Amino acid sequence: MKAVLQRVKRSEVKVDGETVGSCGAGLMILLGVAVGDTEADADALAAKILKLRIFEDENGKMNKSIMDIGGEALVVSQFTLLANYKSGNRPDYLASEKPERANELYEYFSGLLRSSLSHVGNGVFGADMEVTIINDGPVTIVMDSGDLIKSR
Repeated sequence: MKAVLQRVKRSEVKVDGETVGSCGAGLMILLGVAVGDTEADADALAAKILKLRIFEDENGKMNKSIMDIGGEALVVSQFTLLANYKSGNRPDYLASEKPERANELYEYFSGLLRSSLSHVGNGVFGADMEVTIINDGPVTIVMDSGDLIKSR
């Protein structure tokens, strides 16, 4: 499972011109589910994200987590994070999980965040979405659940 975290002042996602999800100060999370990912991947990723100290404290140091600041999150599914671009100029997405299972894990991951944060918005799985991001910093971090699970 791959995630791109962007620290934001606010973010929103629209489908067909209608806002379907948003968040205030916190994290915009683009989430890609790979073939073979499980709930353990989502558990590890969510746990790390919730504790990651990338928000500024009173001294301007990145020393606080999203939970420490009472932050919000917006999670948008993005299978293109699993792109294979090594040969040719047209990437393939064969490493992306099948939509039904990917959606299950996307929803599971979002639920994990909801259990600890006051607000978690979502995009619409599989939809053509327009995402607005007001970066804070900017601070952008790419994470892979495989780096967090020791048995791999």
